[in-house]
Amino acid sequence: MTEEAKIQESEEEKPAELDDLSKCQKERDEYLDGWRRAKAELLNYKKEENKRFEIFAKLANEGLIRNLLTVLGSFDLGISSLEKEGLDQKGMYLIRSQLKDILKSHGLEEIAVSTGETLDLATQEAVVEIASDQPAGTIIEEVEKGYLLNGRTIKPARVKIAK
Repeated sequence: MTEEAKIQESEEEKPAELDDLSKCQKERDEYLDGWRRAKAELLNYKKEENKRFEIFAKLANEGLIRNLLTVLGSFDLGISSLEKEGLDQKGMYLIRSQLKDILKSHGLEEIAVSTGETLDLATQEAVVEIASDQPAGTIIEEVEKGYLLNGRTIKPARVKIAK
């Protein structure tokens, strides 16, 4: 083989090698991009799952807290009964206060109801309509307290409204 033939053959091999190299680099870049996308998707999934878990954890005790609200309502009835009979209700107030503090530490808050405001169906429930000189749908009186658990209504306030 002549010197020229060797050079020509060598030059023909270089483009083939370059093609193989560029193919490998292209495949590498595709795999790397795919891996990066998969990693980003996994991180996003983990963040979303953490948010869902936090919400679940906040609302997991909802059933227990609903049951304790019944006990809290009974304390209110007991206190009003003792007041009517003129008996000392300090102990009842103390226990009621402790129970409310525990529930508050778990995300429970009372729904504020003011007479003269318009009924808010997201947090209040009308139980009676009364003839009144106030505009229709205006709150006349709170019948039963309502509660939010971590910002979500778990027991609407029951109110009387104007017709």
